[in-house]
Amino acid sequence: MHTILQPEGWAKPIGYANGVAATGRQIFVGGQIGWNAQCQFETDDFVGQVRQTLANVVAVLTEAGAGPQHVTAMTWYFTDKAEYLANLKGIGQVYREVMGKHFPAMAAMQVVALVEDRAKIEIQATAVIPE
Repeated sequence: MHTILQPEGWAKPIGYANGVAATGRQIFVGGQIGWNAQCQFETDDFVGQVRQTLANVVAVLTEAGAGPQHVTAMTWYFTDKAEYLANLKGIGQVYREVMGKHFPAMAAMQVVALVEDRAKIEIQATAVIPE
């Protein structure tokens, strides 16, 4: 079971949690990018890469017997803040389609580049399966 940490008097965040407390088996998902299982990009569309990246996170979680509901933290790295901000509605839509209405603690940041040149987004995640 996860507990959302929401300090009294703080504005409720939209699309993420300020903090999460959890106990159980931990799963650490290495940075995933928007390519398919054969390491091939099917799109250069930002939202399309977000969808594939999230699907890749879920695929790794599935290997551990976990799902999106077990994610406690995510870090998003993207190469273009303006592109990220311009696509928030689409990002929110694909997030809910892939991850559901589960919103872990999150951080997001623009980086100069990702290792794969075509990658526009990389997501790292931590999950906890309750005991």
